Amino acid sequence: MRIAMVLALLSTSLLLSLPSTPASAEPEPPRIIPQPVSQHFPGGPGVSLGEDSVIVVRRPQAAAVRDVAGLLAGVLRPSTGFALPVRHHPYGAAGWIELDARGPAELGQEGYRLRTEGGKRVLLQAHTAEGLFRGVQTLRQLLPAKVEAATRQDGPWTIPAADITDRPRFGYRGFMLDVGRRFVPPADVKRFIDQAARYKMNVFHWHLTEDQGWRIPIEGMPELTTVGGSTQSGWKPGTGGPWFYTPQEYRDIVAYAAQRYVTVVPEIDGPGHTAAALASVPGLNCNDTARPPYYGFDVRVSILCLTDERHRANVRDFVGKVFKETAALNPGPYLHIGGDEVPSVTREQYAGYIKDAADAAVANGKRVIGWHQIADGPLPPGSLLQYWGDASDRPTIGTANESANVRQIRAGLAQDAQVLVSPADRAYLDMKYDAQTPYGLQWAGLVSVQKAYSWDPVTALARPDGSQGLVTEEQVAGVEAALWTDRAYRGSSRLPTSLDQFPAPAVYMDYMSFPRLPALAEIAWSPAAAKDWEGFRARLGAHGPRWEAQGIGFFRSAEIDWR
Repeated sequence: MRIAMVLALLSTSLLLSLPSTPASAEPEPPRIIPQPVSQHFPGGPGVSLGEDSVIVVRRPQAAAVRDVAGLLAGVLRPSTGFALPVRHHPYGAAGWIELDARGPAELGQEGYRLRTEGGKRVLLQAHTAEGLFRGVQTLRQLLPAKVEAATRQDGPWTIPAADITDRPRFGYRGFMLDVGRRFVPPADVKRFIDQAARYKMNVFHWHLTEDQGWRIPIEGMPELTTVGGSTQSGWKPGTGGPWFYTPQEYRDIVAYAAQRYVTVVPEIDGPGHTAAALASVPGLNCNDTARPPYYGFDVRVSILCLTDERHRANVRDFVGKVFKETAALNPGPYLHIGGDEVPSVTREQYAGYIKDAADAAVANGKRVIGWHQIADGPLPPGSLLQYWGDASDRPTIGTANESANVRQIRAGLAQDAQVLVSPADRAYLDMKYDAQTPYGLQWAGLVSVQKAYSWDPVTALARPDGSQGLVTEEQVAGVEAALWTDRAYRGSSRLPTSLDQFPAPAVYMDYMSFPRLPALAEIAWSPAAAKDWEGFRARLGAHGPRWEAQGIGFFRSAEIDWR
């Protein structure tokens, strides 16, 4: 009896001395990029997807809504292994996702509301199919990272209890790809469009012509692609190519982008950056002789002949034909006419070219976009100036010695233009992250992830002390990230000595775009008041596994705690 009592006391004593088991910690909220306008995660049961789950479309007569549902199913099926049929009702489903384009008009063109209900339904509402597509990108981020994999993964597949309302700050959220200096195959262009669309970017600026290459076919001028497309930076004629998109490939990419609510903006640069055209069309040269194709790395090496009326007429005719063909391949509202880095040209010659180019764009039903230097010429109302200056412009605002960039923005605003903000020291993805980055340049400085994130499109064109701004929120059309391919090779601080230094285009694109592209996407989409580096840094770290699942070879910046 005594032995039993002693054992009981010892047992109780041991139990009391053991550390108490902590209560289960509350799960962390999903790490959403871009940051929504409003998000609430109340806890409680989420919605689990299973073998009997379906995607419900509440406006079945709208083909566009069904297309969004199909795209969502296409993402979820490979990783979950679930059939996820698209239906008009949820009968028999234990958990389902419902897409409803009958949301209130207050959500606008791209806004959406996403909420879970009763542990069974995820309701995604918008006023348009485009709004549903933007909401789908948030929905993907509510699921585990492995949902992005192309092969079947183990579950569970639970969407947490959530109530999110969202809409964009700016309507133009662009990403640019330079295929003139380094040709990018169609499959990789589509992949880049997908990557940007996942972060709610909606304009693909396609830099199609350069000194080093002409990539778009023009009927009646085959030399533009057979000769002008025979080179890349570092790749002379005979080392491959020609590199260009066939009409069918071009249309296919435009259609692919449209399915993802991404507008394609083609750029036909001029009157500089035109060596490929000068190598292809003799009459664009002042001596009426085609120049040798250019495959070097310098800028300001070319200009269309604008010195006499005969050659100006040649250029005008060339631009008219090229813009007409380009406009026909692009249903979107914009055409980018370039206009930067023009050597040895008079103000009159430059202004004359800009007028001719702008007139040709407008004649083909397009709204003019150009680098901000085009404000030195006459512009049609509603043009967009793409500002690519840097922080050195800001202290000159409002002084007697304003920089040329500031004066040009003022001249454009006086012509009823808006500004598309792409500061080179923040938004140029070809700038090195740090001194050890194997690719890219640093003429605009090193652009770390924090630097790419920590700025604002309105104050980027204001004095550092905030005392005077150049643009209002309404005058800013949006933001654009620009990926140039000037030095898309390893050891880019020096000129290459071997073609072996050039990785596949997708390797360069992934490394330089991620993680900075999502940073710029948040600047373009989220409210200014929501911006917080520490919060963004924490959210960004959780996206590393998503990129791994998607096969994105991103730069593992030491600034981020990769999970």
